[in-house]
Amino acid sequence: MQSKATTVEQYLAELAPERYSVIEPVRQLILQHLPEGYVETCNWGMLSYEIPLERFPNTYNRQPLSYIALAAQKNYNSLYLMPVAYDEPYAAWLQQQFSQAGKKFDMGKSCLRFRKLEDLLPDVIAQVIQRYSVDDYIGYYRAMRG
Repeated sequence: MQSKATTVEQYLAELAPERYSVIEPVRQLILQHLPEGYVETCNWGMLSYEIPLERFPNTYNRQPLSYIALAAQKNYNSLYLMPVAYDEPYAAWLQQQFSQAGKKFDMGKSCLRFRKLEDLLPDVIAQVIQRYSVDDYIGYYRAMRG
């Protein structure tokens, strides 16, 4: 269920109460641990935490450089963790954290799917969010793009 909202406020307002009760605490976790310089927007039909074009305009798609995103999908919620997408050892570490905690690990390339707040590991997610400063993430992006 892709949102047509253009602002964070609109996105949150259109969520059903049972979805809001899951999305909002994850949003607060992101905001609490997001390094300085990233901005919260509504982009791509979801909440997006990204580097503005004014700070880094040289992206492959001429859009702000996405770092983390959060969305209420039709049958589940998605937490997009771009720092994990192209870092196989880090993705393996994340999977190991979930396994050790006895949690189901349902992840695509960068999308961690969950239904309930209890499906996540907040301390581990906080570590992923805090991993890259804006400058470090730009460096990671440049290295990844070649």
